[in-house]
Amino acid sequence: MKPRTKPGTLRFYKQCVLRALIHIQQHLDESLSLEELARLACLSPFHFHHVFSGMTGETVSAHIRRLRLERAATRLKLARNLVVDLAFEAGYENHESFSRAFRKAFGMSPAQFRRRNGVALLEAPSAVHYRAERPPNSFRTLKIKGRPMNVTIKQIAPMQVAFMRHVGPYDDVGRTWERFMMLMGKEGWLGSGSQCIGICHDDPAVTRPDRVRYDACATVDRSFRAEGEIGVQTITGGDYAMMTHFGPYAKLGESYAKLLGQWLPRSGRRLRSVPCFEIYLNSPESTEPAELITDIYAPLEAKL
Repeated sequence: MKPRTKPGTLRFYKQCVLRALIHIQQHLDESLSLEELARLACLSPFHFHHVFSGMTGETVSAHIRRLRLERAATRLKLARNLVVDLAFEAGYENHESFSRAFRKAFGMSPAQFRRRNGVALLEAPSAVHYRAERPPNSFRTLKIKGRPMNVTIKQIAPMQVAFMRHVGPYDDVGRTWERFMMLMGKEGWLGSGSQCIGICHDDPAVTRPDRVRYDACATVDRSFRAEGEIGVQTITGGDYAMMTHFGPYAKLGESYAKLLGQWLPRSGRRLRSVPCFEIYLNSPESTEPAELITDIYAPLEAKL
């Protein structure tokens, strides 16, 4: 479904991201946490990161890293700061790591950059750059790129699911699924129509690996009761935007960014503060990663 852009919705999500962009520019010397930026944007951390990366074309950490390098390049030209001081200011532990990052970004060492004529800006899909005196303060500052994508609005009835909570690296989720399915199958709790669902409470791209929370779920009927390691919860019903992801689970983040950061702002709809979920349409045990199919569901507020 190609959304018809509604100015109010697009303005709302631009405002959310713009508040974070201004805060980042004004506090580049501070530790900028995802939770604080999400609070300023009035979105959950999970939703905020995908909205931000989809709308700007960069992750939060990549955006901050680029602005700090642009600031360092500006000060190389306009001031006589020692390179080591600029390294610490940009958040690097030493001169060597800063110089490597600078050379990778600008194609030359800090000393060479200082001696030559050069632009202190790096490529940015959003066109938002470091500004010493004037941080971004206009909706026009933020450019959103992206092509129409196939998204369907679905009304979902509440779903009761059995689940096993995984806390830890996302790469280890498979072990949780193995144990969960073994216990469910052993007790005869998996019916022929059971759906395998994942609920991602944290984004593995930004949350510390040991703190990622993920629920491996299977739909069950109302007679199911929690037992041992397996709990029960209800996935909230209502309107959801659904997009199908084709390929490895490791690239799901890219589809989330497109759905929440490109489609959503132009859709005329807003997110609800409940988790997204994923329905897995085939099994990684018998399917090549490139052939995996996953439906992503993003919760929407009721249409007025």
